[in-house]
Amino acid sequence: QVQLVESGGGLVQAGGSLRLSCAASGRSLSSYGVAWFRQAPGKERTFVAAIWSGAGKTFYADSVKDRFTISRDNAKNTVFLQMNSLKPEDTAVYYCDAFQNGRFYWGQGTQVTVSS
Repeated sequence: QVQLVESGGGLVQAGGSLRLSCAASGRSLSSYGVAWFRQAPGKERTFVAAIWSGAGKTFYADSVKDRFTISRDNAKNTVFLQMNSLKPEDTAVYYCDAFQNGRFYWGQGTQVTVSS
């Protein structure tokens, strides 16, 4: 079973950037698809971005397209989410999710706060 730990969150001003990391242990992350989700206070958890295993096809929510980039470094067993041009509405706890054969594994989340 893969274990995930997110990091890289913090407080940033609007227009700034952050890079989140999702580090895996227990299994190689290269054979998993990985997605980022986020959950703002009082709201449901929503999809942000995903990267598939193998060729590494990516997919983004419309709200983050052209601002966020998901990537993976298999040597580091880590998936990244580069977030640029951050907006106050990006404020949320960000979670990574590794998925494989219908199974899903979640990290504990990292807080991102964007001030206006």
